[in-house]
Amino acid sequence: MGRIVLLFFALAAAAAAAGGVRASSPPVGPLPDAPKATVTTKAGELVAVALPRRSGGRAWRIARAFNGSIVHQVSEADVGSNVVLVFKATRTGIVTIAFALTKGESTKALDARTFEVHVR
Repeated sequence: MGRIVLLFFALAAAAAAAGGVRASSPPVGPLPDAPKATVTTKAGELVAVALPRRSGGRAWRIARAFNGSIVHQVSEADVGSNVVLVFKATRTGIVTIAFALTKGESTKALDARTFEVHVR
């Protein structure tokens, strides 16, 4: 899986302390080809996604709307050389969470990662 790190329950504990409110950003345009990972979990559990932290004003952000009744974000933190986002699975279903690396609030995606979360 290269630079994508999946197994997160240890990181989730560290990241759970960090949370925050996010301001609205302009929508991200087309996404470049991206690695895709699949995660299977149960309702009530936490799922964390680790993305490599980038410099130069580049930041990861959620690129596409997803069904927040299946999973919702509960925290985000810088952990080592990664940005870790923690989601809580709330009900059965499948949701795709797409991330885009942008410079500031730009609509141009420089890189992307996609995670398909199956909640049983």
